Amino acid sequence: MQSFVIDVLNGVSYGLLLFMLSAGLTLIFSMLGVLNFAHASFYMLGGYVGFSVAARAGFWWALIVAPLVVGLMGAALERWLLRRVRPHGHLAELLLTFGAAYLIGEGVKLVWGLQALSATVPTALDGPLLDVYGVAFSRYRAFMMAVAIAMLVVLHAVLRVSKAGLIVRAALTHPHAVEALGHDVPRVFTGVFAAGTALAALAGVIGAPLFVLEPAMAESVGSIVFVVVVIGGLGSLGGALVASLVIGCVQTFAVATDIPLGELFGDFDNALPAAWSALTLAQLAPLVPYLLLVAMLAVRSRGFFGQRDDDA
Repeated sequence: MQSFVIDVLNGVSYGLLLFMLSAGLTLIFSMLGVLNFAHASFYMLGGYVGFSVAARAGFWWALIVAPLVVGLMGAALERWLLRRVRPHGHLAELLLTFGAAYLIGEGVKLVWGLQALSATVPTALDGPLLDVYGVAFSRYRAFMMAVAIAMLVVLHAVLRVSKAGLIVRAALTHPHAVEALGHDVPRVFTGVFAAGTALAALAGVIGAPLFVLEPAMAESVGSIVFVVVVIGGLGSLGGALVASLVIGCVQTFAVATDIPLGELFGDFDNALPAAWSALTLAQLAPLVPYLLLVAMLAVRSRGFFGQRDDDA
């Protein structure tokens, strides 16, 4: 029971971190239709900027400064680059963000170097928060989960209830009508892109104490984020939340399982190559998100909560 509780708590906390990272990408795609390949790079940049700010002013300032700095960089990317290539279609936008990801990666190497950095947990959030079935759950992971849930609530309120959300959604389908009412539609789109990149940076600041900061972190995390977005359904925040929790829990349980494939398949063990039979689920855990992706595309290509195509 104790190990099960540990795996559940770790899986949920990891899943909510994935949601924090994928929420910004989902927001940008659902509002602008841009599949931002540089999103994981903004996450990495947020982690590095937060590390530098925390070293000088503390963790709490890093939570504020890093998303603002990275959000402004995202606004600049949308204002002076994406806006120029938008008339040429989605492929041009995708290629531009793909190039931006490499530029950000090289910039991180130039500023912070190639060595791995380790961010520390703030003193106020260090230590256990509560004891569940003899399991001590850390304050920091609880804080991370609370921030992810608060992010979901705020995004839902802003997009579905507030006047700003109404303007954004109207600008997507009726931009000329929104402009006729006196709203600057290009500025609205810039604000949405900036908000999405700022959310990625916030996830980078919060996730930094749990993972090592290194220039390759964007590549390692970026593919998982796209898996989350596709499984959840492109453009669906609720789908991103569900997919994040599913992937987080399934992968965490796989990592904690040392059962060999030969024992798992039982009577079908003879059908497996000898080298495969000796592999454990823990060794195959990195493949779990991609196996879920293939299964989802085969069974339900639009994801959990994606919109059905009109010609479907």
